[in-house]
Amino acid sequence: MKLVFVLCILSTISFSFVVNSKSIDSKFDRFDSIYRAQLGSTNGCQKPELNVFKVCSEKLKNDGNAPYILHHNQSTSKVVVLFHGLSDSPFYFRSIAESIHQQGINVVVALLPGHGKKLADKDMQDPELANRWRNHVADLVDFAAGLGEHVYVGGFSTGGVLATEYILQNPQVVKGLMLFSGALALDSSVESIAKIWGIQWLAKLIDGDYDTQGPNPYKYPKIARFSAFELTEVIFSVRALIENGATLNLPVFAAHSVADKTTPIAGVRNLMAINQGVNTLFEIPISADLCHADVVINNQQITDINYDASRLQEILPCDVPKANPKHAEMLMSLQKFLRDY
Repeated sequence: MKLVFVLCILSTISFSFVVNSKSIDSKFDRFDSIYRAQLGSTNGCQKPELNVFKVCSEKLKNDGNAPYILHHNQSTSKVVVLFHGLSDSPFYFRSIAESIHQQGINVVVALLPGHGKKLADKDMQDPELANRWRNHVADLVDFAAGLGEHVYVGGFSTGGVLATEYILQNPQVVKGLMLFSGALALDSSVESIAKIWGIQWLAKLIDGDYDTQGPNPYKYPKIARFSAFELTEVIFSVRALIENGATLNLPVFAAHSVADKTTPIAGVRNLMAINQGVNTLFEIPISADLCHADVVINNQQITDINYDASRLQEILPCDVPKANPKHAEMLMSLQKFLRDY
């Protein structure tokens, strides 16, 4: 009888060890330290949420700009890392991240260097900004490996091309790629200007003091010209990698508006053409007239943004955000992609 009792105790201890070994509590401290180094300081958030670990800071415009993890209190089979776009913030991935999390997947939503801040003038004129982005992508992918067995990387706009570049350079690390308005190409005139010698110096002069406050609390009011040319550096790098023999051989999901004039869909199509893995392209028809930045937004996000158009002297096309009318269908397609691959 005593032997049975002892065996039961040992069995319980063994089971507890297995469960606790999957715990990810220790990972949260590392996530916080990554952003403490990036922002200078971090602090508690105003509204803690269940199964959400968010890193807030007084350096950020508000808590909605903060990086976060949607978790299941333990390591999961798949983990997804998401990178936002130029001048944007983690807020833009809220609906997509929640949808992925509902599939039983841990989700890491990063904050790229220079973004979400009250003061970003120095960042947006930093000649090392593109390299800081690259290093952060590498750090977060490495971090995410502790939250799941298979790492998937996704990006919105600039985040998409950064994710693509990382995968081309590290083909064995990532299981799948997800692109939302992926910036694999820009308007041809912008790309041509980016190749002019000294253009970044001129852009810095034109940008002047960079203003971070505007009608959208989760986005900078304008894209700094200097940082846009940092983006073109990454786009040209991706093309050079492919031209020099880098290959893509993994499942790729892409959601893109055919009406997108900021990042023409041709860039994504060209990438998929060289991919040796399975491609899933969710095209939003030109009839929807959906702007580049609106692909990732649903109606709840529009409400939360509470865009103050009265702060604009002139309203240009795509200035005022609107919800993607195909958002729900897009999420269904994304969920199927993550189930199947």
